[in-house]
This record gives sequence, structure tokens and C-alpha cells, in this order.
Amino acid sequence: MTAEGAAAPGGLTRRRRRQLSLGGQYGIFVVVVVLFLALADWGTLRLNFANWDVAKSLFPEIITVGLRNTAVYTAVGFGIGLGGGLLVALMRLSSVPPYRWFATSYIEIFRGLPLLLIFIFVGVGVPLAFPGTNIPGGAAGQAGLALGLAATAYMAETIRAGIEAVPKGQLEAARSLGMSHTRAMRSIVIPQAFRIIIPPLTNELVLLCKDSSLVLFLGITLQQRELTKFGRDLAGEQGNTTPIIVAGICYLLITIPLSLLARRLEARQRRGRR
Repeated sequence: MTAEGAAAPGGLTRRRRRQLSLGGQYGIFVVVVVLFLALADWGTLRLNFANWDVAKSLFPEIITVGLRNTAVYTAVGFGIGLGGGLLVALMRLSSVPPYRWFATSYIEIFRGLPLLLIFIFVGVGVPLAFPGTNIPGGAAGQAGLALGLAATAYMAETIRAGIEAVPKGQLEAARSLGMSHTRAMRSIVIPQAFRIIIPPLTNELVLLCKDSSLVLFLGITLQQRELTKFGRDLAGEQGNTTPIIVAGICYLLITIPLSLLARRLEARQRRGRR
């Protein structure tokens, strides 16, 4: 008899014990679900969490205001983070020590700070430190700057890893053809690096979309509300949780397709390496 099927001292084989353990776990799960279905007050749950009349009253503003602003804040933050991340990554790889020191310090500082603290710094600290200074773009500019400052640190490390993943022979071959180091990096290395890091950058976009909810700490107007602020305000006004549920569904309309795209890109890369 094989070790897999060998009988334990109690008389059961390992395979049989695993089957019984798995069956027990399924049984516990079924019991919990049945108890929940039997004991839940579905009328109260529907009234407070899935009230159709309340949900209908949210449209179209939750799309034209909440979802639109969420997309705008995310896009601005991602653009700033991508541009800043590329610059900091190149500084991190630079042969000039001051550039490396600055890039390393920036990455360690902004990866270690809570994002909420960065939002407060942008919304409160900058106006106090520079009176009369207005960040271009209003709330979108402030939110994009706060998101971008944090995203730059994370994207810089992602881009640096992508650049280092490109075989060194690519750069050497370009230099042997007479290209300068700058042109070789711009034309050969960086495009290949970005193809490698598209999946993690997509995941970063998902995180930025969720982090945009912190824009409520910037003191925004009604027309500048994103999904979380919109759902929270309407839930308080109507004394019902349905607006928060609908806002959550709107987030999922953005994040789930992006997550599926990231997984598909990762799978394509794995197939390409085989």
C-alpha cells in the first residue's frame, strides 16, 4: 500500500481523513448559511440596504457627479504618479549619488506615510505654508496631487523593477549600434519595461480608485463629491444605507473590470515566457 493510502493508527487512510475533514467544513458552511437565511429579517434588510425607491432617487447624480469625479481624481492621480514614478525610478538607477539619495529618501518617506496624512498635508499644509497659493484644478488638482505623491513612490519601485528586468544585452546592443545611453533607454529599455509592468500598474490604478475616497478630507463642494462622499451624504439625509450600497456597486463597476484586465495581462505574459 502506498504512503498516500496507508492506514493511520485509527484505521482511516490519510485520503479518507482529508475527505472527512473537507466534508465537515462544507457541512459547517451549509449550516451557517441555512441559519442566516432562516433567522435574517429580510424585510428589514431590504428596507435598509436595498430600498429600490431610495436607489432610484440617486440617479443620475451618482453617475454624473460621484462616479465622474471618482474617475477624474483617479486619472489625475495616476497621471501624476506615472510621470513622477518614471522620473524617480530613473533617479534611483542613476550613477549620480545625489539623485539616488533623493529618490531613495522620497520612496521611503512617501511609502511610510499614511495616505490620509498626505491628503491633510496637501489640503491644509500647503495653503498654510504658501499663503495665496492655489493648486491648479481645484479639488481635482488637490486630490490628484495627494494621490500622485503617494503613487509616485510605489510606481517608482515598480518601474525600477521593470527596467532591471529588461535583459542588459538590449541596452548593450543599442549602444553598439551607436545610440546614446539616453536614446537607448528611451527607445529600447523603457518601452520593454512598461510592457512588463502593465499588470502591476493596473493594480495600482485599482488602489488609486479606492484611495480617491479620501478626497472628502479636502473640504469639497457638492459638485466635487466622489462616490464615498456622495453615498455618505445621501445615507445621512435619508436615514438609509442603500446609497452606500449603490456607491459600492459603482466602485465595483470600475475595479472589477480593471482587476480582470490585470489578471488577463499577467496570464498573457506567463504564456509569452513559456
